[in-house]
Amino acid sequence: MPPVAVFAPPAVPLALLDSQLRERGYAVLAAADVAALAGVAPGALAQLAPSWDDLPPDHYLKDGGRYRRRRHTCFIAEGDALRQVPQRMHYQPVEYNALHGGMERWFEPVAERTLAQPAWPTLIRALAQACWRQAPGPRWHVEAHQFRIDTTDGVGRPTPEGAHRDGVDFVAVLLVSRQGIRGGETRVFAAQRREGERFTLTEPWSLLLMEDARVIHESTPILPLDPAQPGHRDTLVLTFRAAAFLGDD
Repeated sequence: MPPVAVFAPPAVPLALLDSQLRERGYAVLAAADVAALAGVAPGALAQLAPSWDDLPPDHYLKDGGRYRRRRHTCFIAEGDALRQVPQRMHYQPVEYNALHGGMERWFEPVAERTLAQPAWPTLIRALAQACWRQAPGPRWHVEAHQFRIDTTDGVGRPTPEGAHRDGVDFVAVLLVSRQGIRGGETRVFAAQRREGERFTLTEPWSLLLMEDARVIHESTPILPLDPAQPGHRDTLVLTFRAAAFLGDD
């Protein structure tokens, strides 16, 4: 197996999160700073991880792949309050997702036992506050996606639609786990300039937070380190949109 260059994430201290996000349109935090942002012990985030072992298959993949499992639940954040809304579709216009846009996709909800973990709402509220510091407003419409991309069929594609925006205001990508894989490099490009950065999130509960209008992002395919032992990459993706949930306006 030829060596592949792996670039370290450009993590900044928590104190620089707001300025980095304002200046560059994206920022990376190490796991300890994510826990500090949420005001929880690092172990509290780790307690969420076992729920990624119970994700149903994503049956909407147009490339015919079987490499993605996911759950999806929506919330409204207002001030310090976080309210779960009835289960609803996930929708993206084709302008933002040429592969899967224009479809009403209905996924199984995040399990109740996961939502009951204290770190779950605390993390979302903390990220909502970070987004409000960039763009003040009355509320965020939040979509939470649990993803597992696996290499059972030899290759897994975290972003089969390619480099894209999500059509929201802010996107948070948290790495939950990497097991037995190579690849999965994160690439972030400025939407209006010839500028970009590539790195690999490897630390569980490290964070990439992006202002969606200013950057385009993707993750490269993953391959197993050992073809006889399929691996996987788990992420939690949270999107924040002020106007409404996509598909409602």
